[in-house]
Amino acid sequence: MSKKYPVVVVTGSSGAGTTFVKRTFEHIFNKENIKSLIVEGDSFHKYDRAAMKIAVQEQEDRGNNFFSHFGPGANLFNKIEQTFKDYGATGECNRRYYIHSDEEAIEHNQRLDLDLNPGQFTPWEKVGSGTDLLFYEGLHGTVVTNDIDMAQYGDLKIGVVPSVNLEWIQKISRDNAERGYSAADTVDTILRRMPDYINYITPQFSQTDINFQRIATVDTSNPFITRDIPTPDESLVVIRFKDLSKTPVDFSHLKNMIEGSFISRRNTIVIPGNKMGLAMEIILYPIIHKLIANK
Repeated sequence: MSKKYPVVVVTGSSGAGTTFVKRTFEHIFNKENIKSLIVEGDSFHKYDRAAMKIAVQEQEDRGNNFFSHFGPGANLFNKIEQTFKDYGATGECNRRYYIHSDEEAIEHNQRLDLDLNPGQFTPWEKVGSGTDLLFYEGLHGTVVTNDIDMAQYGDLKIGVVPSVNLEWIQKISRDNAERGYSAADTVDTILRRMPDYINYITPQFSQTDINFQRIATVDTSNPFITRDIPTPDESLVVIRFKDLSKTPVDFSHLKNMIEGSFISRRNTIVIPGNKMGLAMEIILYPIIHKLIANK
């Protein structure tokens, strides 16, 4: 952890909704004139898209049907930890991008004078000089194992954790709409990732300072045939604070500001799903302001 160069982490599974949370943070940064260094979790994958397909097949040939982007074999966990450590110590770190689309390929190729395609990585670059904080969003931001402890370097750690059925519905829908994957293909991916999901994704949410967990108020009992993602109006959001001395919040004020909210435990408040953005801003503005003020 570093007062001078804070590290903010948003972590969650694929399809969990971390992109929505990222946009909320970006809105806060813009409004507060905070210069953030954005680091994407996908950039720490060990393999590019083509190499990953080969690696998965090689693992299957060896009898391992559970090799996935959720586990250590396909990611540079040590690189994520080093990135947080370097930025916290110096305000700079190495960063690269994973290119998701043709549009991103054009953007980075023009910037770097290269000829990269979607599914590939840009070269590592030293970045961060002049920024106020590092903002990480991705699958693995608070992993703790016998060899790795990313969580120790995060000054603010946010978990995005929809109920698992809702998460699967969102992932199936997103993969079909954005990547053209069939539901069957996505289900195969979910099954392959399950051991790593249990061992490396869910334990992170015991390390996070605040968790935002969206739960549906409509039937999601069979996520593999449901095609409609429950809307925010059909959801509730459970917000849990790990340590109220570190991330203080005025529950009475929050409850008065958000109609329909209620306190379910000493450190937990439940809000209507369509108020998640508002709740995040009310909660996060003073925390981010304090991080910057302490610099």
